[in-house]
Amino acid sequence: MGEQARSRRGRLRGWRDRGTGGGGTGLAFLGVLAFSGSIPATVYAIRGFDPWLVAVGRATIAGAIALICLKAARHPLLPPRSEWPAYALIVLGVVIGFPVFSSLALALGASAAHSAVIVGLLPAATAVCAVLRASERPRPLFWAACTAGAAAITTFTLIQHQGKPSWPDLLLLGALLSAAIGYTEGGRLARHTPGWRVISHALVLSLPLTVPITAFLALTTPITLTGEAVAGFAYVSVISMFVGFIPWYAGLARGGIARAGQTQLTQPLLTLTWAWVLMGERFGPSTVVAALAVLVCVAVTQRART
Repeated sequence: MGEQARSRRGRLRGWRDRGTGGGGTGLAFLGVLAFSGSIPATVYAIRGFDPWLVAVGRATIAGAIALICLKAARHPLLPPRSEWPAYALIVLGVVIGFPVFSSLALALGASAAHSAVIVGLLPAATAVCAVLRASERPRPLFWAACTAGAAAITTFTLIQHQGKPSWPDLLLLGALLSAAIGYTEGGRLARHTPGWRVISHALVLSLPLTVPITAFLALTTPITLTGEAVAGFAYVSVISMFVGFIPWYAGLARGGIARAGQTQLTQPLLTLTWAWVLMGERFGPSTVVAALAVLVCVAVTQRART
């Protein structure tokens, strides 16, 4: 009987573990689905607001929401001081870095489809950051796939701009690296802190910086209130900057950065779909080929790392 009971407990534990991993992957995909609309929404927003105001203002609005949620749940507004360095990286990465770089790139002429392809390398960049932070030793295939993905992006940008990179491309590269750092640190912290609290603490910590800048920009930059501009600003402020991170960080913590992070393979294709459906953007075969090449390379990095 004892052996049978142990066997039964083992099977139940296995089912429970598989359910947790599956739950992590599902949660991560919800985050990816939310993030996939960020670039088209930013394009809409900067049609009525200054790109700097969109980049910083979204963090101010999301920070106010985070403040209310923390107060309502009776949690401390700030994280432990020992974790402030990690939260500082999240602020620099996903609260400030990615919004600023991506907004400026789109304002300078990068299309949503073009941006989606370049940012599509984000899972590989996140994996590299996770490797460096966790002192892992992935197989050579991991680094080969990362190099191939970077080469695919470089080739794509050079073809698009007649042999030389443009400022929007360099800004998108900055957005890519910023998000990778913020995702890695958030995934690490979410292992012992709920995902919604991780992004909430990061947003609240940034408020002393984002509030005065937002106020200044709102008073000194031209604003054209249209339905699509307001909707785009609302999306990046509420969904991209706050709501999306709740399932994303929770998914990375439950399913593992390597496993759950594979869901982000779908983000470039989802963004291309939104750009086509919502904005009527047309993109040639080179864009689709580049997106698929990046998808394959990133898929190999995720599998080679685990």
